[in-house]
Amino acid sequence: MKKIFKYIGLLSIGVSVLSCSNFDELNTDPNSAYTTKPEALLSYSQKQLADYLNTPSVNENNFRLTMQYWQEVTYVDESNYDFVTRNISNNVWLDLYVDTLQNLVKAKSIINEYVPTATEQSTWPVTKANQLAILDMQQVFIYQTLVDTYGDIPYSESNNIESNSLPKYDKGSDIYTSLITRLKNDLASINTSGGTFSTGDLFYNGNLTKWKTFGNSLLLKLAIGIADHNPTLAQATATEAISAGVMTGSADNCVFKYLSASPNFNPLYENLVASNRNDFVAGKTLVDYMNTSLDPRRAKYFADNVIPYKGGTIGTPSSFTTNSHIGTFAYTQTTPGVILNYTEVAFYLAEASARWGIGATPAVAYANAVNASLSEWGVSTSDAATYLAANPYNAGNWKKSIGEQAWVAMFNQGMVGWNFYRRLDFPALVAPSTAVSQAEGKVPVRLQYPIRETTTNPSNYAAAAASIGGDKLTTKLFWDKF
Repeated sequence: MKKIFKYIGLLSIGVSVLSCSNFDELNTDPNSAYTTKPEALLSYSQKQLADYLNTPSVNENNFRLTMQYWQEVTYVDESNYDFVTRNISNNVWLDLYVDTLQNLVKAKSIINEYVPTATEQSTWPVTKANQLAILDMQQVFIYQTLVDTYGDIPYSESNNIESNSLPKYDKGSDIYTSLITRLKNDLASINTSGGTFSTGDLFYNGNLTKWKTFGNSLLLKLAIGIADHNPTLAQATATEAISAGVMTGSADNCVFKYLSASPNFNPLYENLVASNRNDFVAGKTLVDYMNTSLDPRRAKYFADNVIPYKGGTIGTPSSFTTNSHIGTFAYTQTTPGVILNYTEVAFYLAEASARWGIGATPAVAYANAVNASLSEWGVSTSDAATYLAANPYNAGNWKKSIGEQAWVAMFNQGMVGWNFYRRLDFPALVAPSTAVSQAEGKVPVRLQYPIRETTTNPSNYAAAAASIGGDKLTTKLFWDKF
């Protein structure tokens, strides 16, 4: 390990303390936020985002449980949608606003204040624009994640405690529109022949062509997100993104490459192995669906400790011995952490085709998406062909076809699976009878705002809760129309 560096980052409250890292680019003054290099802040933000999206920790990210991919063994609070006891929403808020966004804000500030040397004068403007675009694209990604989690959130006044310690909440629909505009500007700012981050970028190592592909893919994700809310803007945005060039294969994936040693191994390994606990098994809903369809991904998703594969009943304590364990990928230190990958993008392309006739025909786009997932998990070409033949595209109910297959494909991307489920209303998940009363007998469609916000920012919290129709697990987001 190299250095420990610190940066204090606040939304309305909270402190971000940057931990040890053994990535070479994190050589900075351990005691001064103002001499920290933007590369170090970028690296830290990327790792924190990857950790949040990929962790199965019940203190932070419970979307694998919400989507009934996994089931808890002994303590089943989160499988029953109790997200309050552990203050989960507070942790998510701090993960995204402080540990990720605030460090990107500070990195931008350092870049904007930097005075280039005489030898840098001619190239710095382009390098600066490229660096700021990379940082901003990641902010766009994080803000979309926050909106998709809560609805209305602090946006225009967020991450600026010096000017506004009690930020207002902006409407989710307005934020989406702003994010689309921001992302288009970012993409237009990138000059692939100019300079970039020479170190610090742990996603793409400063490869500007890859960042443009990522940006176009994120633009498509934003478009599909509002497909039912604002179909005109969504279609135009999707068309623009696809024409400009989205991901076309796994080589374009945006992933975080975890290392074999603590604290930089995959958070799956941290929670399933390093914790010395046996807290999770496969969920019955998914296992039963995949058994029925003879899904060849079962051998990768689940361990072979139980054959035929068996999942724990949702919401009920489940034996670790008699139910299928999660597959070996989750017990491996270096399994990459997915931020955005080709499989996810392929399903957006399938939606764009089904909704608006963009790109390949719907049946072909659907097959491409399913094949992308099968290939991602190492399924042979012949087995993939057999699976697709048995599970063809249904033009009469395309939301069911795409929704169910996207649900299966997003097994290791719980938040993304939740988005597909809410937008397409498939699969038809059923809440356990033991679910907390706040769920009202339903699978949650949002997280409630952090309890901390009700006491530290009460007026703006109250206005936001009223705006969205009530701060409840069952309040649909503005884009969740049906």
